[in-house]
Amino acid sequence: MYFLETLALAVALGCDAFAVGLALGAVHHAPAQVFRMSFSFGFFQFAMPLIGWWLGGHVSRFAQEYAPWIAFGLLMIIGLNMIRSSLSPDKQKQDTSDPTKGWSLMALSVATSIDALGVGVSLGVMHRPVLGPALIIGLVAAAMTLIAVKLASLVSARLAHRMGFVGGLVLIAIGVKAVIT
Repeated sequence: MYFLETLALAVALGCDAFAVGLALGAVHHAPAQVFRMSFSFGFFQFAMPLIGWWLGGHVSRFAQEYAPWIAFGLLMIIGLNMIRSSLSPDKQKQDTSDPTKGWSLMALSVATSIDALGVGVSLGVMHRPVLGPALIIGLVAAAMTLIAVKLASLVSARLAHRMGFVGGLVLIAIGVKAVIT
C-alpha cells in the first residue's frame, strides 16, 4: 500500500510539471529541449524532497509561507515573457531565449517542484524514509513532462502561432493557483 500512496503523491506533485510541459512543449519540442525539460523537472522533483527532509523543521515554516509566492513570481515572469514573445513580430521571435535552457529552466524547475520540498519536510517530521519516495516522485515527474511535451507538440502543428501565448497564460494560471491554494 505504501507504494501506491507514494505513486499517487508523485502524480499529484507531477501535475505542475505536466502543465508546464504542455505549455512549453507546444513551441519547444526539439529532442534536446524535451530531454532538458524532462530531466530537469524530474531531477528537481527528486532533489526537493531530499532537501526538505534534510532541512527538517527549519524550512517547514518557510516552505509553507513563501514557497507559493516564489512559484508565483517565477511562473509569472516566464509566462509574461512567453506572451510577449508570441505577440512580437517573427523577426524578433528568432532572438528570444529558449526557456528550456539556463536560468529559465532552473526557475521553472524550482517553481514546479517547490511543493515537493514540503513533502520532504513532512517525511522527515514523520521519520519516514525519503530516498525511495523521492526517486519515484522524480521519475514520475520526468515521465509526465515527457508525455506532456509530446502531446503538446502534436497540437502545436495546427496551432503553433497561438501556442506561445496560450502557454504563457497557462504558466501564469499555475502561479496564481499556487498562491490561492
